[in-house]
Amino acid sequence: MPRLRLALSAVVLVASACGGGDDADASLRLYTSVTQGTVDAVVAGFTERNPGVAVEVFRAPTGELTARIAAEEREGGVRADVLWLTDPLSMQQYAEQGLLAAWEPEGAAAVPEEYREEMFWGTRLLTIVAVHHVDVPAPESWHDLTGPAYAGGVAVPDPGFAGSALGALGYFALAPDFGFGWYEALAANGAVQVSSPGEVVTGVAEGRFAAGMTLASSARNAIADGSPIAIASPDPGGVAVYSPIAVVTGSGAAARDFVEFVLTVEAQEAIAATGWQPIRDDVTWPHGGPTVAPDWPEVVDRRDELLEEYRRYFGG
Repeated sequence: MPRLRLALSAVVLVASACGGGDDADASLRLYTSVTQGTVDAVVAGFTERNPGVAVEVFRAPTGELTARIAAEEREGGVRADVLWLTDPLSMQQYAEQGLLAAWEPEGAAAVPEEYREEMFWGTRLLTIVAVHHVDVPAPESWHDLTGPAYAGGVAVPDPGFAGSALGALGYFALAPDFGFGWYEALAANGAVQVSSPGEVVTGVAEGRFAAGMTLASSARNAIADGSPIAIASPDPGGVAVYSPIAVVTGSGAAARDFVEFVLTVEAQEAIAATGWQPIRDDVTWPHGGPTVAPDWPEVVDRRDELLEEYRRYFGG
C-alpha cells in the first residue's frame, strides 16, 4: 500500500504501572489515544503473560498526544516505546519522520492487507455512524442530514480534535457523491460542530440535536445505559477507520512483545469485549452493517487542504 502521511490528534494523559516479560527488569512505555477500558484490558492480558514487564501508560486524546510527542521531539527524543493510535493518518507522520521501527511482528499476517503498513498494523476498527433521537426518523442516506427534517439539529465532531472524525472527513470530502458540497449543505442546514463523537451522543440523547455523526461504540454504550437514541448506517454505510500500533525506533524487546500480543486472538477478544471491532477476521464480532473507507493515501496527501476547506464551513 502507498504510505500514509498525517499529523496525530490529541489525547489525555494517564499513567499506570503493571508487570510483564521474562526479564524482571524489562519495561515499556505506551503512548495511546485508545479508550481507557480497552487499554486496561489489553495491558492486563499482556502482564498476566509477562509478569516481569512494567508497563507505563500515557493516554490522551489524539490532539493532546500529538502535542506531547512534538514537545518531546523538541526536547531530545520521544520517550515512548509503543504508539497505539486512533487512526493511520496520525501514525504515518511518525513513520515518515523515522520514528517507527520497520519489522514484522508475529501475527501480522492475520491483519487484513488494507489495514497494515511496513511499520504499523491495525488493531481494531472504529465505525462512524449516524445516531438519532428515538423521536426522530432514522436517516436512510447521509444526504438526509442536509434536509428539512434535520434542520438546525445535526451535530458533527471536530476532525481537528478526533482522529475518527478526521477519517470521516477524508471519506466524505473525497467521495464523488458527497464532497465539500455536502459539508456546505450541512452547514447551511444549521449543523453544529462539537469537539468529540461522545459529545454528539450526549447532545442527541439530551434532545439538543436531532441526529449526528459519532462512533458506533459510543452510541451502543449509551443505548445500553438507557439513552433514548438509535443507531443508523445511512447509505452507503458507516465510515470505517482502523486504529494502528507501532514500535518506536530503538525500543527494547518488550515493546515488540507487546505489539505481538495485541495482534493475538486473546488480545483481540479483549478488544472486542470492550466494544471495538477486532481487526482479525477469526475473532467473533456480533455487530454488522455496511461500511465504506477513506482513500487513506489521498487523505494523507491532502490532509491540511481538507481541514482548511472544512474550516470554511465549520470554523476552527
